[in-house]
Amino acid sequence: MVDGYQSLTDSQWQVMACLLPAQGRRRLCLHQVVDALLYVCRTGGQWRALPAEFPAWTAVYCYFYRWQQTGLWARLNTVLNALDRLHDGREALPSLVCVDSQSVKLAPRIFEHRGLDGGKRVNGRKRQILTDSGGHIWATHVHAANGHDSCGALGLLPHRPWRAARVHWC
Repeated sequence: MVDGYQSLTDSQWQVMACLLPAQGRRRLCLHQVVDALLYVCRTGGQWRALPAEFPAWTAVYCYFYRWQQTGLWARLNTVLNALDRLHDGREALPSLVCVDSQSVKLAPRIFEHRGLDGGKRVNGRKRQILTDSGGHIWATHVHAANGHDSCGALGLLPHRPWRAARVHWC
């Protein structure tokens, strides 16, 4: 396919295909759409810079936006994390999760969700990440950097797919 990028294997695609909605006739191959989405995520490239081997960037972005709005990405993340944990011989859902934050500088022209993190002297955003001991990301939350870590992390808690897990604040 594209140099330096490996598309999903057939076995990986079979797992993904079972989790995607199966409605209506499709003009595009969902395997190619998912590969294009993963390519953008892995390379950090722009939508308009998708290589010609993938479907048109507008179609790929349309799928991404629709799936994000309907919560499909969050459900995919939860199910794939649980399957990976089961494959490793662990329980599907973790009993302990860790929350950590990172402040990130923003370009001067971006004003939405922007603030000054006085302790780290960063003018930008703060991202909170909820992970388990295996490094699986279960939820993320982005907010202005001037918010306290504990307040920002509270935005993660409603998104956990389980309620019994203990939370460890890093």
